[in-house]
Amino acid sequence: MLMRDLLFEIGTEEIPAGFLEPALTQLETRFVRKAAELKIDHGAVSVLGTPRRLALIVRDVAEKQQDICEELLGPSKKAAFDADGKMTKAAVGFARSKGVEVDALTVVDTPKGEYLMLRREVQGDDTQRLLPELLQSIILELSFPKSMRWGSNQHTFARPIQWIAALFGAEILPIQHEGIVSANLTRGHRFLAKEQFAIESAATYEAQLAEKFVLVDPAKRRAAVVAAIKQAVGESTELAGGRVAIDEELVDTVNNLVETPFGVCGSFDAKFLQLPAEVLITSMRVNQKYFPVVNEQEELLPGFVAVNNTRVNDTAITRRGHQRVLRARLEDALFFFDGDRQTRLENRIDKLQGIIFQAKLGTMLEKNERIVKLVRILAEKVDPSLIEDGCRAALLCKTDLLSDMVGEFPSLQGIMGGAYALHDGEKPSVATAIKEHYMPQRAESEIPSSDMGALVALADRFDTLAGCFGIGQVPTGTADPFGLRRISLAILHIIEQKNYTISLREIVHKALALYGGKVAGGKETVEAVLQFIQGRFSNDCISRGLAAEAVDAAVSVHFDYVNECLQRIEAIVKISREPAFKILAASYKRIRNIIKDNQQTSVSLDLFAQKAEGNLYALFLDVSKEMAQHIALSDYTKALEAMLQMKGPVDTFFDEVMVMAEDPAIRQNRLNMLTALGDLILQIGDISKLQEN
Repeated sequence: MLMRDLLFEIGTEEIPAGFLEPALTQLETRFVRKAAELKIDHGAVSVLGTPRRLALIVRDVAEKQQDICEELLGPSKKAAFDADGKMTKAAVGFARSKGVEVDALTVVDTPKGEYLMLRREVQGDDTQRLLPELLQSIILELSFPKSMRWGSNQHTFARPIQWIAALFGAEILPIQHEGIVSANLTRGHRFLAKEQFAIESAATYEAQLAEKFVLVDPAKRRAAVVAAIKQAVGESTELAGGRVAIDEELVDTVNNLVETPFGVCGSFDAKFLQLPAEVLITSMRVNQKYFPVVNEQEELLPGFVAVNNTRVNDTAITRRGHQRVLRARLEDALFFFDGDRQTRLENRIDKLQGIIFQAKLGTMLEKNERIVKLVRILAEKVDPSLIEDGCRAALLCKTDLLSDMVGEFPSLQGIMGGAYALHDGEKPSVATAIKEHYMPQRAESEIPSSDMGALVALADRFDTLAGCFGIGQVPTGTADPFGLRRISLAILHIIEQKNYTISLREIVHKALALYGGKVAGGKETVEAVLQFIQGRFSNDCISRGLAAEAVDAAVSVHFDYVNECLQRIEAIVKISREPAFKILAASYKRIRNIIKDNQQTSVSLDLFAQKAEGNLYALFLDVSKEMAQHIALSDYTKALEAMLQMKGPVDTFFDEVMVMAEDPAIRQNRLNMLTALGDLILQIGDISKLQEN
């Protein structure tokens, strides 16, 4: 089959950096899906892009659709033939609607009975005729976080479309969109090579653009960005020995702001180094997209690297321009910093009354008071020596929300609180706890390094989680406005990594109680919160590679202490590899089916009628004692190993004993023994969930 390469480029005004990668992903997935629907065979698909263009290259596109055998079902045989065996109007009408004679129809058997069917070969259409409509539909379907409509155009896009290039082999595909007609023309760099030029083919597209100062491959352009910023620092005489502190997210952003990167290294007054490092980095990164420069000890130096989208004749002028802009930002930051330090954090506490936490849940002052009480409760369980300083940190942890610096840079909340606490003469441990209580920011981020910071972080999150559930603000589908899924994961990760022994049920209950009459704090709400946390726990465990059946087996019996549950899961995973375990799991499933709703566990030795039941019960008593000793030490693996001793006696019991005996007393006694046996197993997990169907 003949093949050609396809090139499709949408040229635009500069697309926002955050829009580019999602748009390229859509471009690829939509083409692949549409080509599959049209049965157009093709080879490798790649997407390329810069702020001014979205491009699709598809190798080895078949020149024709696949031929298909079409099977069209008509009326039933009963409706298609009359009593004399002649075709009815229904059959004739079906044939006419398909453009064939009735003798082209055949009778076939289907699950619904015998029906008429038309089988015909449909020749594939020319791909060149199908592609224009396919590609134009992609333009119309691309979605962006924000789109615009310009001029008299009817359709929206991220930014105004300036040109469209579409080549199938060497031929131009005719596409018209809002007055723009496709061609084989593209444009080079806006400043360095802005003239139009002809694209020879999909194979030469990338190289031709590179000659016009456009690095269209995002991966290659990203590598060039990193090389450019390193080179700029290496050539600086003022920052000898310095190196760029590479922020991967910032590299990604800058990569989507330029078509060819040019690094420029600048400096700023050393007086700004008195600002917390996070302030300097945030000022550079958020506002200006600059990279900070550090020394070998990772300490900030008074320098930065900017990435330009064009080469200039006099870099000194560009450098001074960047330095002037950054200086203004840093002067503002220093002004905020100095002004904020004029007011102690403790003097800001009452003003938290003016910040609403949530309309139904009250102010940040009320939240602050609840956090202090929760920290006390948590510290009593983790380390009572942390109570006084932990409560002090909790009391001050939200006061930096009232500072000018956090007002300017919300991402610095907590960080500025810690810095201002040190300035106020608070203990370093208190300052650290204030700084760390927003950690972890994301699922894979670091948790607080200090126990005090961890306790404040937990208290803050338990309060939010309980409050939201208490007023019915529960996540639904993808909607989670308060980030409760992220909050739950943070709680789980802190407790796990700190190895805390904390009852989730107890803390949730107390967190709800602290709201008083503001929320529904009954048992149903507590259970709803625990079920939600349990769901995040299960998903997190499975995403980390733990067997889903083992996770389900552990959490289905009881979920309250995070680390205890993790230990039970690990024990179940380990012991499930033993051949005897699978047999015992099958036996337990049988036990559960037999006992059904029976909850009695009292057993009378006098009612034992057969040796097998006496042997099983005697072993049960021994294993119960042995398991209790191991469980007391949280050694669930040994507890499960002890439980495996019952595999043989259980098998013998079922081989020799009829549980549902005619004598009601004997029957109930046997059911009670099996119920007790089941309860013993359920101390660790419902192992029947690991039984293969």
